[in-house]
Amino acid sequence: MDSHCKIICVANQKGGVGKTTTSVNLAAAMAAVGRKALLIDLDAQGNASTGLGIKRSARALNTYDLLMEDIDPFQAINKTSVPRLDIISSSIHLSGAEIELVDIENREYRLRNALKPLQAHYDVIIMDCPPSLNLITLNALAAATSVIVPLQCEFYALEGLSHLMKTVERIKASFNPKLRMEGIVLTMVDRRNRLSKHVERDVRDFFGSLVYGTIIPRNIRLSEAPSYGLPAIIYDMYCPGSNAYIRLAKEVLKREKTQKRQQLAAA
Repeated sequence: MDSHCKIICVANQKGGVGKTTTSVNLAAAMAAVGRKALLIDLDAQGNASTGLGIKRSARALNTYDLLMEDIDPFQAINKTSVPRLDIISSSIHLSGAEIELVDIENREYRLRNALKPLQAHYDVIIMDCPPSLNLITLNALAAATSVIVPLQCEFYALEGLSHLMKTVERIKASFNPKLRMEGIVLTMVDRRNRLSKHVERDVRDFFGSLVYGTIIPRNIRLSEAPSYGLPAIIYDMYCPGSNAYIRLAKEVLKREKTQKRQQLAAA
């Protein structure tokens, strides 16, 4: 893997936790702070593609082709309205890719091999995964350098998280020794709500520094932005949700610098 390019897999097998919102807005925030970013939409629903204003007619080559065909990956790239942010859109055919991949040799590495030519052209690649630990998510984890887990502040938040962490460790052991947990980001937080505060405290107590200091609040602007085909930081750059994702991007980059310093010190 090109050490210059950070490849982040945004994953959680639970749906409705803010995974696509985090993928789109973190990618846009990375671009806003000067990084050249590529978003890979791996969810058959294609919400990340719609949320960045990519019309269906512009998705002729997409992530299904990236996984299943030996295409030139550069031909699948679409520019977005955000400077320095590109996307490879999703396709409804991804819903069948799970079955098609089963009989393919080296099926776990299809995405990693497809992304190799792109890595020299981007500072960060962010992958929005489907809400399940299927072969497509496995491909993303095998291709990634790290994983960000969006976690909704709700009663069942921690259920399934230990399973996801074990899956990441198994993939690290079997398919991708460079994979690591980037961090856990708390989403849809309402600090007026006692349950939100309770869940946040429990998650921070259990996972410590793995949990980002930045929390993503419940924010109507974050919900509205996709219907206009825009990330929140373009739709309303001053809203609390936009500010939170800018802070999250800066926190991700700060951790990256700390990690590099530690690696140099250990060398």
